[in-house]
Amino acid sequence: MIPGVPGDSLAYLNGEFLRLQDAKISVLDRGFVFGDGIYEVVPVYEGRPFRMDEHLSRLERSMAAIRIAAPFDRAGWLELVQGLIDRSLTPSCVVYLQVTRGVAKRDHGFPADPGAPTVFGMTSPFVRPTAGQRETGVALISIPDERWLHCDIKSVSLLGNVLAKQRAADAGVDEVVQFRDGMLTEGATCNIWVAAGGKLLAPPKNHLVLEGIRYGLMAELAEEAGIPFEMRPVSRAEVEAADELMVSSATREVLPVRMLDGKPVGAGRPGPVYSALRQGYDARIAALLGKTPGTSM
Repeated sequence: MIPGVPGDSLAYLNGEFLRLQDAKISVLDRGFVFGDGIYEVVPVYEGRPFRMDEHLSRLERSMAAIRIAAPFDRAGWLELVQGLIDRSLTPSCVVYLQVTRGVAKRDHGFPADPGAPTVFGMTSPFVRPTAGQRETGVALISIPDERWLHCDIKSVSLLGNVLAKQRAADAGVDEVVQFRDGMLTEGATCNIWVAAGGKLLAPPKNHLVLEGIRYGLMAELAEEAGIPFEMRPVSRAEVEAADELMVSSATREVLPVRMLDGKPVGAGRPGPVYSALRQGYDARIAALLGKTPGTSM
């Protein structure tokens, strides 16, 4: 810890822990001029990262997909993340990691002699979903998915997601649900889940959807709760006729959707599939912390 500096004002940059305000990169960093980089977001509960292996696996997949040489092995990433957590004054926080191709002359092609990647990390307070959001749900609007065709890469090139999220803000709702050629993809900052006829449905993991870390978790929770799970193309008609809709992300965990395009979803309140998945999710957090399920977290 740097004396007198709150944990959420600290950062890691290229081998050094320093004040966030002192973290500087070159204007020729390819992450700045091209968005040529990837990132990861890890939720931390009481000092313990949740689904750490899955987050690091996705980080490694994203780097490999855009051909950035891994700056650390798995042990090195774990040490970096733990260093950020240990220096944070907030035991429940969010760790943000970003890797770019580094500094090079501005040219669209990859540098012939690439230097070291730029590695940046920071923590921020973890604002968990409120009781009201858990009990009554959130509101969404539907929009066409106009982003690029490699949404499976967790790229820092997020302008499409930024514009989609602003559409939600302009409409006074929490999120968007996006469709491409009449089929469900995802939200601006979350995955979308559909409950219909007692089944849980999700779009397939392909280049049109970012495989959220909760993708595997939700499938596990559904199996544990005896809820049939299908990963397949989901039509707009199925979304609009759903018994329940849910959103999931690192910071939202899993939340019910009460309204889509100004109309109630199902009965307009959280349903049994959400309740079962929420109970299972809370049990996983409790297990991470060595607590009994139902204990205040």
